[in-house]
Amino acid sequence: MSRDDPPPRRQAIRETGFVVIGRNEGERLRACLESVCAVGTRVVYVDSGSRDDSVACAMGFGLPVVELDPDIPFTAARARNAGVDWMATHAPAIAFIHFIDGDCELVRDWFAAAHEALDADPTLGAVCGRRRERHPNASPYNWLCDDEWNTPVGLADTCGGDALFRLAAFRAGNGFSPELIAGEEPDLCHRVRAAGWRIRRINHDMTIHDAAMTRFSQWWQRSRRSGYATAEALARRGRRNPRMWREVLSNLFWALPVAWPLWPILWLRVWHRSGATKASFITLGKLPHLQGQVDFWRARRRLIEYK
Repeated sequence: MSRDDPPPRRQAIRETGFVVIGRNEGERLRACLESVCAVGTRVVYVDSGSRDDSVACAMGFGLPVVELDPDIPFTAARARNAGVDWMATHAPAIAFIHFIDGDCELVRDWFAAAHEALDADPTLGAVCGRRRERHPNASPYNWLCDDEWNTPVGLADTCGGDALFRLAAFRAGNGFSPELIAGEEPDLCHRVRAAGWRIRRINHDMTIHDAAMTRFSQWWQRSRRSGYATAEALARRGRRNPRMWREVLSNLFWALPVAWPLWPILWLRVWHRSGATKASFITLGKLPHLQGQVDFWRARRRLIEYK
């Protein structure tokens, strides 16, 4: 930040705390911290049992580090809450919280655009932008991630792991549910919206994500985690949401062997809208999604990692 920066931006920087979370991210974490420290002055790193030099890396940037107790199951939700708690104690004057995962790099001019959106609409509780994949052409799995990040611009039901929140909205939603191993963002955003706040996805690049998925097994694990999150969302919020029931029951049908002869119909339906690659993985993805749903129904609450 230079002396010539306009006062509103300097004030926004002073009032914003950055919470970076990570687990064994290696050089990705270094790139993340460099990008965040180039923008923010109040930054905390929360580590979930890394076995690499992540903690030393953050300390090398002069950042405070919160190391989570390994006797309690690690989740991204728990880590983000711990970062907010640290800010409440050490930077009580902040009014905004920006979350960013340790495998993401913050786009420098995103911060100003995000605050401009919040300033323009006091009903917004959170704002997010376009997360892009660093190497979308390195593998079909990375490409699928990049396509997934391209969500519609405008008012949204939820945001992802990278987003700028008003602290008041975050508090109104009671923070993340720390026990969730996946799907914690839609879960929080549901409560934020129920408290009267709105969420907007703006047309601006926000972060560069490095999925580093080069193996089919990684894609399978990530899809399995998505299935787990879908089943848990149904259990928590599905009573008044028919769409969740349709999503889970549809996946259950297409994953059963009795439906496999009908897979060409499903493939053609998706191919017509999105092309062959996406059609193939959406069709095949019914199987790991079902595995994740069964994991939830069997109460197998273990972190599902793909990296």
